[in-house]
Amino acid sequence: MHFSIHQGMLTSVRYAASPHYDARPVGTEIDLLVIHSISLPPGDHETQYIEDFFCGEGLDPALHPYFATLQAVRVSAHLLIARGGEVIQFVPFTQRAWHAGESFFDGRTRCNDFSIGIELVGTDDTEYTDQQYARLVEVIFALQAVYPKITHDRIVGHSEIAPGRKTDPGKKFDWQRLKQLLEVTQGTVP
Repeated sequence: MHFSIHQGMLTSVRYAASPHYDARPVGTEIDLLVIHSISLPPGDHETQYIEDFFCGEGLDPALHPYFATLQAVRVSAHLLIARGGEVIQFVPFTQRAWHAGESFFDGRTRCNDFSIGIELVGTDDTEYTDQQYARLVEVIFALQAVYPKITHDRIVGHSEIAPGRKTDPGKKFDWQRLKQLLEVTQGTVP
């Protein structure tokens, strides 16, 4: 699949508008990509509860006790990549999604200001799918075409920008595989 970006939106994907975003600081350049993982409830790989959560729909604690812990939480991500490779966009890349929380990278705090957040459906202890890696690589190349300062060495896990507080995308995310796919695919993606 070939993705491109038009006015902050990834083409050929479904858009589910999240209210959990705001404007980036004026003059801020996007130069960081943060990889996350999510499953709601923990261990469940369906996407509807994640979509509801990011879109501010509220999750009924009667459906699962874990949802009670999320009642006051307001978060989003720019993109979600499901287990089968479906990509959903929640926030335009030009806006600041609320994905990183308290964070720092390369001497700067508030990583939401200058980063794009991509959630992968999964957990720290779940292998990610071939479809997720393939879609992630395609998305990365589309992002780098518009935001060239997101170099391969500026693609990090949430755990790297919020150490001690976050562990995602976890030990099952294969960074070496992603690096190899980026190198192998570099010249073949239009």
